[in-house]
Amino acid sequence: MGRKRVFSGIQPDGSLHIGNYLGAITQWVRDQELYDNIFCIVDLHAVTIPTNVQPGAVWERTREVAALYLACGVDASRSAVFVQSHVSAHAELAWLLNCVTPMGWLERMTQYKDKAARLESVPTGLFDYPVLMAADILLYQSDLVPVGEDQKQHVELARDIAERFNRLFGTTFALPEPLIRRSGARVMGLDDPAVKMSKSLMASRQGHAIGLLDSPDLIRRSLSRAVTDSGSAIAFAGASPGLRNLLEMYEVLSGQDRETIEAHFAGKGYGLLKRELADLVIATLQPIQRRYGEIRTEAATLEGLLAKGAERVRPTANATLDHVKSRMGVG
Repeated sequence: MGRKRVFSGIQPDGSLHIGNYLGAITQWVRDQELYDNIFCIVDLHAVTIPTNVQPGAVWERTREVAALYLACGVDASRSAVFVQSHVSAHAELAWLLNCVTPMGWLERMTQYKDKAARLESVPTGLFDYPVLMAADILLYQSDLVPVGEDQKQHVELARDIAERFNRLFGTTFALPEPLIRRSGARVMGLDDPAVKMSKSLMASRQGHAIGLLDSPDLIRRSLSRAVTDSGSAIAFAGASPGLRNLLEMYEVLSGQDRETIEAHFAGKGYGLLKRELADLVIATLQPIQRRYGEIRTEAATLEGLLAKGAERVRPTANATLDHVKSRMGVG
């Protein structure tokens, strides 16, 4: 039996942050030899929020995200890296899946309700976002989807849509499963540990997140102001949301087990934890930032890699789309 196929993607709707790195990209890089990997920059998802649509801005952010993928260790010779809109089968399959997806399923989606509550007028694309995400996953007959806890519902919906389609038209799609890491799966905001660290909040809330391109001084300042609690004991069990957020970041970046971390910080207070976490983050990001700078100076090479990635996955995507259209009697 061949390797299982993994699909994942990140929106180019802002600068990538440490939550994207810990929750997704480190897992992609770690498992490159284990799976047949497809990593996408999902630009069609980014434009579901009207404020993200600016001439040239989406493409510039798309190139930034692609360069960071590579700088973080994603190997384009082993993993397909491409831009979602460069493979038209994503949008076409999403429309066909719309026709078999009950509206009630979409109305229950937590992220839709959260985002819609902040908008005066809700675009249809935002409501339909989960179907496009299902199309992304199902198009490649994906077995596993690395996601944070907050995205698990989207993978479950993709599975529900696949099961419904298979029941209506005959077995067509593989049924995907979420792949969630124990620690770092959901990094929370430094300023508010009740809210997931978000690209969209980085621009408006100083100290909310650590950007992958932030300077050492800014990283130290952001972590020094991170919300914890009024206590001083450092332990995973019973930790407040803010303290647990910092501990899990330290756990993933250091590679140490929880018992070792607790013993190291026993009786030493939150200040030391924040300083040593800042040291770890800076040491992790500096080589990434150097490599990112090199990649961005080679624009033609980067765009060529993205074009090759799209060429690599397009036959699989088109084969699935053709099969779906045949099942439904269209095309």
